[in-house]
Amino acid sequence: MTPMYRPVSRRDISPRVFQALQNLDVDSLSECTEEEIRAVMPCLARMSLIGPLDQSPECALSRRMVFKILSGRETVNSIVGLLSIDFHALEVDVKKEQTLRQKLGNQTEDSALIQSLSHSYALEFEKSDPTRRLRLFLSELLTLMAQSKEMKPETTFKSSELLDQEIYFDEVADVLCVALAELTILLPIAEVAEALLRTLHGPSFICRIVANMPDTFNEVCQSLISNGERYEEESFLGRARLETLRSLCRMCPNQMLMIRLKCVEMCRMPALAVLLSLDYASCQKMMKIEKDTQLGDVVPFISGLLLGGDANVRTWFSLFIRNGQKRHDRATALQTLREELLRSLQSLVQMAVDEPLPDRCAVDASALLRLYCALKGIAGMKLYDEEGVLLLQLITCRPPPTEAGLRFVALGLCMLMACPSLIALPDQEQRGFQWVKWLVREESYFEKSPASSSGKCMETARSSFGEMLLLMAIHFHSGQLSAVCDLVCSTLGMRLLLRPASTARMKVAFTQDIFPEQVVTSHAVRVPVTPGLNADVAGFLPVHCIYQLLKSRAFSKYRVPIKTWVYRQLCESRPPLHPLLPSLVEVYVSSILTLAPPKNNQNQSGPTGSVDLGHDPISEEEIRIVFANSFSKNVCRASTDVQEYSVTAQLLLLYYALLYEDTRLTQVKNYMIAGINVKSYSQSFFANLPIRYLISQAEKEQHLYAGLFSPLLRLLATHFPQLCLVEDWMYETSDNRLSSLCSPHGSVPSCSSQTVVQAFTDLVGCPAPAMLLMQKLLAMPSKSLWQIAHTFISQFRSILGEAVPRQVQEMYRQVWLKLNSILPRQLWVMTANAVRLQLSLEDCPPPTLTQDHLTFDPLHVLRCDPRVFRCPPAMQIVLYMLKAWLGASRTHLSRHLLDKPLCGPVAAQGPGNLAGVTSDSEREELKMALIAAQESSVVQIVLELCLQTDEDEASDQRLSELREIQSIVCSFLHQLFIADPNLVKLVHFQGYPSALLPLTTQGIPSMHICLDFLPELLAQPIIGDLAKQLFAVDLISHLSLQYALPRSFNVARLAVNTLSTLLSVLPSNGRTEIYLPALPALVRIATAFPPLVDDIVSFLVQLGRVCLSQSCLHGSYDHRIVSSLLRQLDQEMVLDEEEHKEEEESVPVKVKEEVVALPQDDCPMEVDIKKEREEGELEEGELPDAKMNNVLSNSTAPVDRIQSDNKTVKSFDFATSNDLSVPFTPTQIRQLFKLLPESSLMGAEVSRTFSQLCNKAILHKKIY
Repeated sequence: MTPMYRPVSRRDISPRVFQALQNLDVDSLSECTEEEIRAVMPCLARMSLIGPLDQSPECALSRRMVFKILSGRETVNSIVGLLSIDFHALEVDVKKEQTLRQKLGNQTEDSALIQSLSHSYALEFEKSDPTRRLRLFLSELLTLMAQSKEMKPETTFKSSELLDQEIYFDEVADVLCVALAELTILLPIAEVAEALLRTLHGPSFICRIVANMPDTFNEVCQSLISNGERYEEESFLGRARLETLRSLCRMCPNQMLMIRLKCVEMCRMPALAVLLSLDYASCQKMMKIEKDTQLGDVVPFISGLLLGGDANVRTWFSLFIRNGQKRHDRATALQTLREELLRSLQSLVQMAVDEPLPDRCAVDASALLRLYCALKGIAGMKLYDEEGVLLLQLITCRPPPTEAGLRFVALGLCMLMACPSLIALPDQEQRGFQWVKWLVREESYFEKSPASSSGKCMETARSSFGEMLLLMAIHFHSGQLSAVCDLVCSTLGMRLLLRPASTARMKVAFTQDIFPEQVVTSHAVRVPVTPGLNADVAGFLPVHCIYQLLKSRAFSKYRVPIKTWVYRQLCESRPPLHPLLPSLVEVYVSSILTLAPPKNNQNQSGPTGSVDLGHDPISEEEIRIVFANSFSKNVCRASTDVQEYSVTAQLLLLYYALLYEDTRLTQVKNYMIAGINVKSYSQSFFANLPIRYLISQAEKEQHLYAGLFSPLLRLLATHFPQLCLVEDWMYETSDNRLSSLCSPHGSVPSCSSQTVVQAFTDLVGCPAPAMLLMQKLLAMPSKSLWQIAHTFISQFRSILGEAVPRQVQEMYRQVWLKLNSILPRQLWVMTANAVRLQLSLEDCPPPTLTQDHLTFDPLHVLRCDPRVFRCPPAMQIVLYMLKAWLGASRTHLSRHLLDKPLCGPVAAQGPGNLAGVTSDSEREELKMALIAAQESSVVQIVLELCLQTDEDEASDQRLSELREIQSIVCSFLHQLFIADPNLVKLVHFQGYPSALLPLTTQGIPSMHICLDFLPELLAQPIIGDLAKQLFAVDLISHLSLQYALPRSFNVARLAVNTLSTLLSVLPSNGRTEIYLPALPALVRIATAFPPLVDDIVSFLVQLGRVCLSQSCLHGSYDHRIVSSLLRQLDQEMVLDEEEHKEEEESVPVKVKEEVVALPQDDCPMEVDIKKEREEGELEEGELPDAKMNNVLSNSTAPVDRIQSDNKTVKSFDFATSNDLSVPFTPTQIRQLFKLLPESSLMGAEVSRTFSQLCNKAILHKKIY
């Protein structure tokens, strides 16, 4: 049976001796008593016998002092005898013993250390000499070590006749220390310590070992902790390990906290961690280091375990608390801890019996309250009655009127919520409620702050406590128990669970006795706003209370005006943004615009019942005041009394205005039905706000406005998309770098309007002043730069000249972009007026453009000086403004539909409804049609700007600028097409000059969209002309070259088939109209897709036959023009033949003979020719149609040679070639086109196209 651990005698090592031996302080050792020196005598004796390596006088003096300490002590002789034996032979025997035990197990019949025993171990040890003593002990120790490795429960305690005898303790300890010092390798100290734990005096033996070997302290402690149990008080071995480590820490007090930390890191031995904390507090108290604290760091340490971020540690220690409550042993570590905490409670309560709690004790009391909350709420500890009574007395005592006292009161109130068992009895409940009423009633008590306290901190803490009471009452009124729980948890700093049953009585007290709802609302509106509110202001603030009351609509219920308070609080906000302010704005807007029936009409339903809106909205004038000193010239000249508002306040009010309009527009129809006139913010009001500047500031410092930037950007993109263009964000990334380059020394330059005018006087002759000025402008701050914006924009026309350096134009654009980041819409209006087209009507000048003009008709931007269209930097600015105003126009139309909804039945046509619109869907269709017409007009105009003019051809510089303009326009169109793919279809159904097709297909990446609707364009009905079909074929040919894809191949084949189909249905003039311009397109299609060559050649032959048939009706005609075309055809074919011969010489390739047999429907003429030739009826060069119709007089004449440049050159004969087979020979082509009349221009074009296609067919057959 395992005995309970009870140390017979505890031989603690003096900390003074251990520290002196650890530091080799011989002087301190000489001052110790003989009893203290006895424990470390083996170490001192060994030190005296070993020859030192240090031969210094100091070392010699220290050795003499060690000899002096040892002199006159008889015990030294026995230790010297132990040190004098032959350890080499002993080591050999120990190794044999270990080997023998591994073979035979733990049986001790055969031993290499001791041969025979005539007496018991104790008597043999007493009678033996030092050598035999050492052997006897080693035999016993090895047996114990072998048994300790068995993990059976019965081996936790091992009795030993030698080690359990207290009378032999000192002699055995000496032998143990000598053996470990001399046989270190064979006897690992960690294994020896683990084995000794199972003996009766194990802790004392281990302390002796560590005292004589101070360098092994950390190794032994870490080994004991790592091998320990998670909860060590439940077994003999665990209690022995606990006592051993406590004894070691008492021997070396400065290592207590380190050992405690090891327990926490390994989640082992929680009782040791608690007891070490208490021991450390006792040591500190004895040394009088901490006079003001009762428990040292016990409370912070336990609180850290339960409230820290490590969940494993929290679970480990909580389970220790729960298990400890189940044991009724009064000697447990948990019970010891609770007794110490109870004594601390008693001392704090006694201090506050007749007078307020001292300020120095308020912090300790607050920490103690949090610890008890954590022990009960997290660890599940049940409070004793005595603990509950003392806690209630401590909570309800009079706190000091200081910041620490307010914190103590807040924690006490939350503890009453978290631990309702404290007020379970009637007298306890009455005492708690009376205390809460006293807190509400005696607000002036906390204003008695001592002079030493910080006034600002005290005001913040007092406000925090008052708002917490108010906020708790608001949550109770609205029945939000979860919000009350969150409030309590955030105050206590821990996550607890409040049950409705446990807080029911407290809810009744708050809602009926302490804070009725009407009192809450009237009191809340009188609470002053928090000055300088930001995220760093902690605690519960007035904004929390107002937010909850607005959310529950308590102000609307009792008609309490709150607009002024919200406005003042928003104006008092500072960065970093308080996380509750965006939510405050949202609930305030909701309370303004949400329709709510009054009290006397709550039971009525339907639109006829009278309804009211909530609070008054913030006026435009009040918002303008906050933005007044941003970029206004008048404010800069005004007095310095104007209040400076932060960017945070401006962002919040901007968010309020945008959210207000967004919410209002979604409910306009409901307001109109209810007959309520709701205030709206005008567009001119928004136009004067520096929206773009504010959003850029928020984007640069998103860490300061984390909760506001995203919703603000969403609203801005919805209502003002022209302020969220991609170019703006790209410019923001390089703006800071550009400013730093322009102003390397951090100076802030200044500039006047007169300086700007003078610098732009002579840009052609002397551009340096303007360049230096613009470099200075780029370094100026935004406010200073905007003061000269009007003067700077008025010089726009001066940079449009052809002789103006390009660098001047680029720098002007950079300054314009910087101005664009401040007040962009005002800048766009100034720019549009500055570059507006000057008419010759002096008597009637055009009116000045406004934002309304440009919103209604964005094409005003393009009615500008023509020089802009050949100045790339200016063109970039104009297209940027055009894109922005297009977005503004779309938003304006959408806003108009929302702002003017259709209510009730609408007449089909009337004074206010000229279009006869009767439904919202029709209005939406009209809006989309208007937007499409507007944007397609823009596309058509900018495409025409890309056409080359005679002036462009006359100058290389103009050509270069035209290429750049074309690139800018293509990029602009690509963005429009991507934003609205339907616009691509509309523009191409309208059509544009075919000369621009190479530019659009190659310069606009999104032109591949056309492949989706080109079949539909080809299938358009033929009305009047064939322009749409011709445009479609031309576009298909260019797209085929640019995107050689399977889908392009299908569309191209459809185009060829369409041309073939139209051949049979078109009149003669229609054929000339479409086929003559379409011939180059066929060449491009054949170039992109060689498999279509055969189909195209077949179509051209069919076209030639149709033309031949028609020419028979014209009578006689002249062959000269066609003959010259044929000679040109032969020359081209001769050149192709020479190129082919050169290729064959450079890369000899033998092409096998191929016979291509096509279906009769695909190429009927080739089949007829081959058939006639096989029957001997036709000669080479004879046409079957000519034979049948008797048109040719000499059909069997041989092919003549053609004279060219005095050389006889034979034309390349496709039919007689040995390695190729193509449908038609040059002779057949010549004979065919000789029949065409001179006036047949189409015949000549067909001939040229046909020759090119035949050459491509030969090359294609050679390759493939």
